[in-house]
Order: sequence, then C-alpha cells, then structure tokens
Amino acid sequence: MRFDVAELDAVKCARLVTATVVPRPIAWVVTQAPDGTRNAAPFSFFNAMSSWPPVLAIGMQPRADGSPKDTLANIRATGEFVVNLVPHALADAMNLTGGAHAPAVDEIRLAGLDSVPSEHIVPPRIVGAPVAYECRLRQVVDIEAGRAIVLGDVLAMHIDDAAILDADAGKIDAPALDLVARMHGAEHYLRTSDLFRIARL
Repeated sequence: MRFDVAELDAVKCARLVTATVVPRPIAWVVTQAPDGTRNAAPFSFFNAMSSWPPVLAIGMQPRADGSPKDTLANIRATGEFVVNLVPHALADAMNLTGGAHAPAVDEIRLAGLDSVPSEHIVPPRIVGAPVAYECRLRQVVDIEAGRAIVLGDVLAMHIDDAAILDADAGKIDAPALDLVARMHGAEHYLRTSDLFRIARL
C-alpha cells in the first residue's frame, strides 16, 4: 500500500515512520543548562553519520505544545552534550527520564542514577552506560516547529572495559554491551543480542 505524505496527518505519519524504521538505537542525552541544571532524555531518532571524523546525529522532536525540549535548548545555549547508550539494566531508568518533566527537574537525580564528570565538556556521563560519547555541537539543522537535527562532533568515547576485545585495534565485543533499541509503538524495545552472520562479498 502506498502512503502519500501530503495526504497524512502528523500522528499517522509518525506511526508509519517509527513502526518501519526499526530498530532504532537510543541516544540518552545529558546536557546542562547555563544555570547548572542537568537534563537527561532519550532520543531514538539517532545514529552515527560519519566514522572519521566521528559525527553523531540526533533528531529532536518538540513537546506536545510545539515548543522545543530542554535538551535542544541546552545544546543551543552551551554547544555541549553527552550521548550515553542504554544497557538493558538501565532501561527503566531511561524510560523514567523520558517523561514530560519541567526544566528545573534534574532527571539524573530523579531516576536515581549516578554520574561522573566528562573530560572535555561540562555535562557529565551516566554511570552504568557502557558507552558514552562526549560531544561538541557541529550544527543544528532546523526543520520546523521545534524540530531539529543536531550534529555533534565526538571528542571522546568512554567504553566499558568488559567489552574491549583489543584496545589497540579498536575492536569491541558489541553483544557484551547489552544495549536496547526502540521498536514500534510507545512501549516496544529490543535487546541487541539476537545476531546472525552474512559473509561480506
């Protein structure tokens, strides 16, 4: 069946996109407002866009009223953010930070998480996240009504020692990270552990 985007409303279009572009990795983004308030929020319109230099892209949707979310406002104000990847063990905490919280709420504290300082930027990393990327803003691509794509240059990668196969060669045991990804609907996720192999031609 063909769906012409010009004939869709925003809700139906979103359902079609999020049910077909799967699985989607989750960027658990930590920012810090100019007043020092920390913010943590998950975004599943996310991926790596370049491996050298390493650049991450995050699609940010607006609040229900059309206003930009705190994460985007903080990134515009400071140019800094941390992308944490979400392990299965912290999936519930990630979900809690994704709620509609007021700007003054520290979602890291709300979810009972610990954090550690970053090395190049102000926003901290989430303890327990097996991967964290310290990022500096490269560009914000504005779309419309609080929607934007954030491009970030990776300044440092923090990867759990337990997943390192060969540090010198940059080889990682990806299944050991036990990451989760978004699937369809509001409540469906998967673990990145069901693997199969195809010989590369």
